[in-house]
Amino acid sequence: MPHMKRGFAAALIAITLVWGPRVRAADTTDIEAPAGTIAVFRLAGELREAPPQLDFGFDEDRVTLYQLLNRLNKAKKDAKIKAVMLLFDEPMIGWAQRQEIRQAIQALKAADKDVYCLLEEESQGTYAMACGASRVYMAPTGELNLIGLHIEQAYLKGLLDKVHVQADLEHMGAYKGAGEPFTRTGPSDEAKEMLDWLIKDLFEQMVQQIAEDRHLQPEEVKALIDRGPFNPKEALEAKLIDEIAYPEQVVKSFQERYGKKVELVHNYGARKLPEVDFSSPFAIFKLFGEMMSKSKGAAKSQIAVVYIDGLIVPGKTEDDFFGDGGIVGSTTMRRLLARIRQDDAVKAVVLRVSSPGGSALASDIIWNATKELGDEKPLIVSMGDVAASGGYYVSVSGATIFADPGTITGSIGVLGGKLVTVGLWNWLGVTFHESSLGRNADLFNTNRPFDDRQRAIVRKYMKEVYDVFKERVVAGRKDRLKDEIEELAGGRVYTGRQALAKGLVDQLGGLQDAIKFAASEAKVGNYDVVEFPEAKNFFEMLFKSLAGEEDKDQGDSVQIRHRGWLLTMPAVTELTRVLSKVDPAKSRMVLEMLLRLEMLSRESTLLVTPSVLLIR
Repeated sequence: MPHMKRGFAAALIAITLVWGPRVRAADTTDIEAPAGTIAVFRLAGELREAPPQLDFGFDEDRVTLYQLLNRLNKAKKDAKIKAVMLLFDEPMIGWAQRQEIRQAIQALKAADKDVYCLLEEESQGTYAMACGASRVYMAPTGELNLIGLHIEQAYLKGLLDKVHVQADLEHMGAYKGAGEPFTRTGPSDEAKEMLDWLIKDLFEQMVQQIAEDRHLQPEEVKALIDRGPFNPKEALEAKLIDEIAYPEQVVKSFQERYGKKVELVHNYGARKLPEVDFSSPFAIFKLFGEMMSKSKGAAKSQIAVVYIDGLIVPGKTEDDFFGDGGIVGSTTMRRLLARIRQDDAVKAVVLRVSSPGGSALASDIIWNATKELGDEKPLIVSMGDVAASGGYYVSVSGATIFADPGTITGSIGVLGGKLVTVGLWNWLGVTFHESSLGRNADLFNTNRPFDDRQRAIVRKYMKEVYDVFKERVVAGRKDRLKDEIEELAGGRVYTGRQALAKGLVDQLGGLQDAIKFAASEAKVGNYDVVEFPEAKNFFEMLFKSLAGEEDKDQGDSVQIRHRGWLLTMPAVTELTRVLSKVDPAKSRMVLEMLLRLEMLSRESTLLVTPSVLLIR
């Protein structure tokens, strides 16, 4: 029933706002809008960090966080825009991302722009982001799920037992719990303690935000949370919303406030789609040419935003046809950072990190590239939802690190080991004959766990990596650390607000704050923001392929495929497809964990943070 209610309400909103009085379709140019306009933004699905790897030239729905914030900022400055309206259709927006959108809403209000939000059946995360609007509406059949925070972490040991696979893992740091899901059926005492301090701080942040935006006391908000969820009437009585209204009534209120000629503009700030004259047989070639063209713009100073978005792995970043790979290759990133370092037009760099880490080797290669860049140009780090373990490792060269209060960061520790698969092979009736020369030749043999001597070798290497990690942090943060590194490391994970108090980051703020700060550090007033990695135009890649041209970034590197045996097994593929429909959030978390497990079959040492599902 909840999904049916949401679907009905979403359809009603779409009909009203698309076919209602004087509504413009998504045909606006970058900042064009008639006087007396209300800019409408619909947040649906995943809000990406980095632009897609492939640019089809006409997909304006796949908006990134930066693009959304940029459009909201343009609306703030545009005298023709009288107000902004936000609609929500099951958005998948991270904790830190929501805080940055909330900050943009506050900036709009400070610029005397009205901001309206229309809620349907919303989670408390969406509500906490939207409740600071000038006016919050809720559909009469809606529901507000303000009920508190709930954390879940999946444990896969039982699954591995069923397929007769053993994860033989070691960790550096008592709180480094990234390996526990593969060796335990529940958390250790240290992992429980860490989850408790994370959820407590995130809960306090949410309560504080709602209290500030709805002019309530924190204790009142906590009491309301314990009463939730709320139907529209209950939410109105509790002062959590301002009005119960259907979409038609919302549009009518706009006409009463701004006049009968008020226009609602969708996709405000989006680039204009190319016009095609289908009466001409050459129209399609004209369309391809427009899609392949790249606007050069005026020659002026640039602030580069470089995205490290996904699991960090060695080698070249593999192309994903739909741009959703979630993988950052160290070879590709190293070359990109070197190219930016040598580009005189780039005056400063913002490293936007949204990564749980990954390979220790790859993280160190990227760290070295960022250090070299930071020695020549201002390097500012902006942390997204997660910038932990290897994600924190690559951040510590930044002169200044920004994090959102809800960012998950830290996790200074090391995980290592191997998968013992002999039970799986025996179960399948497959046996192996072994021959070795060299005392340690079978160190990572998958037929047996480490013996004591081998375990000592593995732990010695892991300790060396751990010591280097701590050295990188101390060298990068210097006297800004509030405690000894041993008290901050050990795999401990923090929120951005907690990390600020411990000196692991420098300022609380979002991507836009980091960009402005980078420009001030570079002493440039008039600048363009350029994003990297650059999207590859689909048609350009197609024509180059037909012409036999190679990717200029190919070089002599070997492209590594990172979705290996486990995630490509037909049974696993079909099962995950079904589970993604039944329980998408948990399915995604489990898939992320399986991908990390696969990395252990290629590398013995990882810098990854635990995968946690926060239900909000």
